[in-house]
Amino acid sequence: MPTEKEIVLSGIRATGNLHLGNYYGALRNFVKMQEDYDCNYFIADLHALTTTPDPKMLHENVRNILAEYLAAGVDPDKATIFVQSDVPEVSEMYLLLNMHVGIGELLRTASFKDKARKQLGLNPNDESEDIERQIVGSDSNKRVNAGLLTYPTLMAVDILIQKARKVPVGKDQEQHLELTRRFARRFNSFYNVDLFPEPENFNFGSASVKVPGLDGSGKMGKSEGNCIYLVDDEKVLRKKVMRAVTDQGPQEPGSPISEPVENLLTLMALTSGPEVVQQYRDAYADCSIRYGDLKKQLAEDILKVTTPIRERYLDIRSDDEYLAKVVRQGAEKARERASRTLEEVRKAMGIIKFY
Repeated sequence: MPTEKEIVLSGIRATGNLHLGNYYGALRNFVKMQEDYDCNYFIADLHALTTTPDPKMLHENVRNILAEYLAAGVDPDKATIFVQSDVPEVSEMYLLLNMHVGIGELLRTASFKDKARKQLGLNPNDESEDIERQIVGSDSNKRVNAGLLTYPTLMAVDILIQKARKVPVGKDQEQHLELTRRFARRFNSFYNVDLFPEPENFNFGSASVKVPGLDGSGKMGKSEGNCIYLVDDEKVLRKKVMRAVTDQGPQEPGSPISEPVENLLTLMALTSGPEVVQQYRDAYADCSIRYGDLKKQLAEDILKVTTPIRERYLDIRSDDEYLAKVVRQGAEKARERASRTLEEVRKAMGIIKFY
């Protein structure tokens, strides 16, 4: 008999188009994983609600990300692709699992504190603020919604309801994955069942990739405005790269490379190849580097990666019938396993129908 494939699950929030960070941090591995694993990739529209998006834009974002998954090479015949809200079992299990999650452990989650500070208009780097007091005392115009607090529970349900063993996450999500393992152990122990496996981080045998933005510091992120999107046209992309932050140039031979320039070389390492990167490192070391040449080279090499994706995206994005078929097929597959898991959870908790 064939060996049962290990279950992989991952999702991306429906908050806008995907960028190079999403591609090198997730999508590229999605395509590799689908050959050897039982892969389940979803568009997290329920998670996106923590930022109260415009309803029309939320739907458009779901369509965009779905088309970008497909354009990047995720194959609906090899992987299950679905929209989070198309699996209503997730919402019910979210309620049930929350009964076993402590408010204190959610309040201590680093990502919650960071995002709550931003929503309240506080300095996200000022940890001296008593965030719990600020939340309780905040007015209705600057409230932190409960969905943000229970975000780790919903993420845990996404994973546990599919009984996924491998979950590709970045460094900023590792705490959430540890909470998922804790919730799984707690549920299994409380009800004396062997229902949930404990998931582990999975990056296809390689270290997680941190893709820097164009603003000179930090990682590429939609909220930071420092992105190169997979669907940027050639003119827009070249303009973004040419405006990327650098420095005044090395002042003497052997000077350490500044963070903004190191970021561009990191992007170049992903798209251009080691020999090109070494060429510009050497040029920085001997003070002969020309940032205009570096940026032109970088833009050219990024376009080699993104242009085929953009072209496929434009074809797929306009095919409503195909997009509907993909998510309908994906929802059926995802619900099949989710409904079985939910029934096991309900039975363990004593929520049993009389009919």
